[in-house]
Amino acid sequence: MDLLKLVLVLLHLVGAAAIVGGWLSNFKTPTVTNWQFYGAIGQLVTGLLLVGLAEMGDGQVNHFKIGVKVLLAIGVFVAALIGWRKARAGQPVSTGLAHGTGGTGLIAMAVAVLWQ
Repeated sequence: MDLLKLVLVLLHLVGAAAIVGGWLSNFKTPTVTNWQFYGAIGQLVTGLLLVGLAEMGDGQVNHFKIGVKVLLAIGVFVAALIGWRKARAGQPVSTGLAHGTGGTGLIAMAVAVLWQ
């Protein structure tokens, strides 16, 4: 079970890196990349799996924090999905949508690290 948790944490970190890294690499010409979209999916799936593992364990789970993180993850996913579809169709991705994807991902990371 520990190995599964470590692999899920690794994949969760890779998803976060894809979201924020894609945002920072395209900061001057904002868009939503494939990596940001796939990172958002990875974040949502691995995050829910990690919560499931935590619920099966003996420790306490802060459900309010998890609720906030799920809302942020859904926000990142929806923004990434809309931006990814626009970019794939050749339509311009609005600056607000592109920065919303990366910025919300960064806020979710801050909540995970700073909220103890």
